[in-house]
Amino acid sequence: MRTIQFREAICEAMSEEMRRDESIYLMGEEVAEYNGAYKASKGMLDEFGPKRVIDTPIAELGFAGIAIGSTMTGNRPIVEYMTFNFSLVGIDQIINNAAKIRQMSGGQFKCPIVFRGPTASAGQLAATHSQAFESWFANTPGLKVIVPSNPYDAKGLLKSAIRDDDPVIFMESEQMYGDKGEVPEGEYTIPIGVAEIKREGTDVTIVSFGKIIKEAYIAAEELEKEGISCEIIDLRTVRPMDHDAILTSVKKTNRLVILEEAWPFGNVATEITYQVQSQIFDYLDAPIIKINTADTPAPYSPVLLEEWLPNSKDVIKAVKKVLYK
Repeated sequence: MRTIQFREAICEAMSEEMRRDESIYLMGEEVAEYNGAYKASKGMLDEFGPKRVIDTPIAELGFAGIAIGSTMTGNRPIVEYMTFNFSLVGIDQIINNAAKIRQMSGGQFKCPIVFRGPTASAGQLAATHSQAFESWFANTPGLKVIVPSNPYDAKGLLKSAIRDDDPVIFMESEQMYGDKGEVPEGEYTIPIGVAEIKREGTDVTIVSFGKIIKEAYIAAEELEKEGISCEIIDLRTVRPMDHDAILTSVKKTNRLVILEEAWPFGNVATEITYQVQSQIFDYLDAPIIKINTADTPAPYSPVLLEEWLPNSKDVIKAVKKVLYK
């Protein structure tokens, strides 16, 4: 397989689907003339033209509404937010229209739309540009939420998201666009709602998703040197969540650590914790530990930001705690 960047995987997925289906179009800030704020739509304006690759004003509420309305006339839009922090300006359209059109129309209308862009922190971007809203969107019936961690998963899941007949929130990371990974030349998709075991292990299950999962990999390598075997599950899709994959793993390891870049109150890790303790409590040999950011807005200071973010040392400490070491 060839090796390509995360941004190239995103571009390939969109381009391949737009060649396959003329009802698909891309719109957002700087997606056309500038080739995308992160170059994830490079060359698409040249190939598909300005009617299908559309630059918008800085008006997230407006172009979200236009895109959602267009689904009701047979289109399948992809909306790019420069960051999901800016989606808050358009969240009324996402929550009150996209997520509810199918139900409120009595099934007469579907809403095949993808909202995509980066989530969470990306260095010193301060409090208002460093937020993770996966749990916000996943809390809403009618939305599917995908957070890939590598180019292969990103391409396969984005193609599935574009083909889905319901609204999908597809969350990337500014710090992953340059990441490289193996991606096949040929056609493939990855089903929405299926997690993947990225590393087999026997002593403890670590569940994570998105870019922060890299810290779990680093921790697992270090722990292996001490004879501790970690199983790492990449959720890939937050909603619908693959509960079976998590439960099966915890039944084997009897211990669970959850790593998520999000504020600690009412997040994805909270939901996983509830599902595990309510369904397989007797399999647990230790309390579940969830690792999150500090319960404050993200700081600008690099020293404070390092303390605020979860890291591999936090994972190692948590693993040893559930193993009573």
